[in-house]
Parts: sequence; C-alpha cells; structure tokens
Amino acid sequence: MPRPVRCRRIGQLPVYRSFSPDDTAATENVLMTVDEFEAFRLLDHEGLTQEACAARMNIARTTVTAIYESARKKVADALVNGKRLLISGGHFEYEPVEISQKLREKGTDTMRIAVTYENGEIFQHFGHTEQFKLYDIEDSKIVNEQVVDTNGSGHGALAGFLQAAKADALICGGIGMGAQTALADAGIKLYAGVRGSADEAAKSLAEGNLEYDPNARCDHHGHHHGGDCGHEHCGEHHCAGN
Repeated sequence: MPRPVRCRRIGQLPVYRSFSPDDTAATENVLMTVDEFEAFRLLDHEGLTQEACAARMNIARTTVTAIYESARKKVADALVNGKRLLISGGHFEYEPVEISQKLREKGTDTMRIAVTYENGEIFQHFGHTEQFKLYDIEDSKIVNEQVVDTNGSGHGALAGFLQAAKADALICGGIGMGAQTALADAGIKLYAGVRGSADEAAKSLAEGNLEYDPNARCDHHGHHHGGDCGHEHCGEHHCAGN
C-alpha cells in the first residue's frame, strides 16, 4: 500500500492565477499546483534554503526538491513554448489561522455554513467582511448559530480562516475570482450573489432552495460589477481530517 501523501502547508495564496503570452494566442495550458507555486515562491522569491522551505511547508526536504523541480519545468515549458500557465489545485492545507473566539464543536454529520455578516444582513464584499455568521445544519435544520470576527483578515487569509472554522459552504454577495479559486481549492462550496437577511439565506440553503448567482463577482480592487459587490482540504485531496 502506498504511503499517504502528506499535505503541503501554504503560507500565502497566489494572487494571480493565470499567465499567458501577449504576442500569440496560447492554445495549450500548463497546470502548476498551489503547493508547487509555494515552493517556487519560497525558494526563488523569498530566497529560503530548501531546509527552511521544508520547515515552512511542513514536509521533507526531498519533497521540496521534487515539487520545486516540477514547478521549474512547468515555468520553462510555458515560457519557451508560449503556453498559458494556470495555478490551481494540488495537495495542500492552509497555514493555521488563529481564531480568537472559541467555536462550537462541529458534529461529524453537521454541515457548517458561513455567511458574510453585518447587522443581520449578508455583507456584499467578501474581501472586506469583518464578521462571519456560522450556522450548523443537521437534517436540513439550523441547530446552532455563532457570529465570529475575522480579525482583519483580507482576501488572501479568509479562505484559511473559513477552513480553520471548519466551514463547508459560504454564502456571500460579490467575490473576486482569486477568492473563488481559493475557496474551491479549500473544498468550500460557494453561493455568491445573495442579498438580504443572513438568517433567511442560511435557512434557505439548509432546506435546499437558496437562490444565488454563480457569476456574481467583484474584481481585486473592489470596484463593483453589476451591483453585486458593496480567490484537499487541499485542492484535489483532503487533508487534516477534513
């Protein structure tokens, strides 16, 4: 039996998820996983040694060597052959995010829904939300509710925050494409483009009749698109028992 693959710890999500040449239409894609990107970032951008990189990613140095070499080959393939480079997926977990409040224990058969929250309503810009309201669902009914502060976490940390809170789904208004990808990599189901009462939205989702807009989004700079605004659990596999 093969040994289980150890999850690679990610300290910083990639802000930009795709790169393509300007002077030609790329017809082929190269897929770099998020853990490959992290090794590439730590070694070539931050200048860490492989030993330090291994410690940061919570893996063996030999694993760092392997995924770094894979990342370099993919970058070379994209640059030399004019291919589009995409960054997504992989076998990773987010660096632990500290939540200052004590969260309710989540049951094994419980679905936990997080909602961007402000004064009882669904806050309309995911990346600037200061609170989430968490709803625990069992047998299509809400059994527990709790409001938690995000402690100033921005776009890049909120997916890790939700993972630490053991959220299975997110209800929000507008959300950037980078944040959508980060949530997908974390295995968190997204229900975007929702307005109104947070409690009513959570109840609707629990009962299976929530109306939402999968195309609702806002860009990285917070400008509004279409009035919808105010980026396993480790990619392809599951880590940390989630």
